[in-house]
Amino acid sequence: MTSPAVDPAASEVQTSAAPAAPAPVTRAPRRISGAVWAALGIVYVVWGSTYLGIRIVVETMPPFLSAGARFVTAGLILAGIIAWRQGPAALKVSPKQLASAVVVGLLLILGGNGLVVLAETSVPSGLAALLIAVVPAWVVILKAVSGDRPTAGGVTGVLLGLAGLAVLTLPGLSGDVKAGGVFLVIAATLSWSVGSFSSSRIPMPANPFTASAYEMVAGGLAGLVVGLLRGEQHGLDLAAVSTRSWAALAYLIVFGSLLAFTAYAWLLQAAPLSLVATYAYVNPVVAVVLGALVLNEALTWPIVLGGAIVVGGVCLIVSTERRV
Repeated sequence: MTSPAVDPAASEVQTSAAPAAPAPVTRAPRRISGAVWAALGIVYVVWGSTYLGIRIVVETMPPFLSAGARFVTAGLILAGIIAWRQGPAALKVSPKQLASAVVVGLLLILGGNGLVVLAETSVPSGLAALLIAVVPAWVVILKAVSGDRPTAGGVTGVLLGLAGLAVLTLPGLSGDVKAGGVFLVIAATLSWSVGSFSSSRIPMPANPFTASAYEMVAGGLAGLVVGLLRGEQHGLDLAAVSTRSWAALAYLIVFGSLLAFTAYAWLLQAAPLSLVATYAYVNPVVAVVLGALVLNEALTWPIVLGGAIVVGGVCLIVSTERRV
């Protein structure tokens, strides 16, 4: 940050008629550091690649049991890191805060992520990511219902997002993919949106890392229970799980649930929100590209057209609804 320049000639002029008006204060543009770009790159690539990781995990692992194990493990590791770096007191929360974190964890982890994992047993990872990209549109709708009037750009973005969502459902309606999987992802976007919307309106733990640890453990435990109720443990042979599924699960735990979240939480404090929010339309593009390159997922015209419409709508929402 540099001080604004002063004209030396003007500073030497003295008048007795009236005091000089104070010079307007100007602020230098906020500099985006290399650390910010590095953290943003982690969020772009890692979160965008989690859809590919999920698809590989469910090749030989049951959906809810694998997702539950992922988040319980990640949540416990995060809690351990918090206790180590900040002391055990950092994990203390009130009963209301704990209850709120559990509710949000059920909505985000069990409903939002769990349904996506189940859906990716029949839906391509790229299509799942594009369907999930409409989350900002649902959030705008929820804000409008609660009395927060959206901007004209936000409304236009919502309409574009819903139009793109309609196009993206065509592969399911045409039989190219299972329609049930498509609608599971749509249900997941609604659950994630409600969880995200609610988290700012209920008494959550003050430390976002602590809140995340409780959310992941609660959502992960619920995922394990759902997996057991679905009978996913029957016929499960850990020896038959492929090496690449184990590797993908480890990647999701370490990079998807720990590294990327930490980078995202840090970015919320270190970078403009409008810049951080760009992950919402970069992640789907990364997911589609990786799905096509690694798993040879087909890029049909509904996916390309619908994805372009959704990304455009999200871009409009982010640029008008989430300014700093």
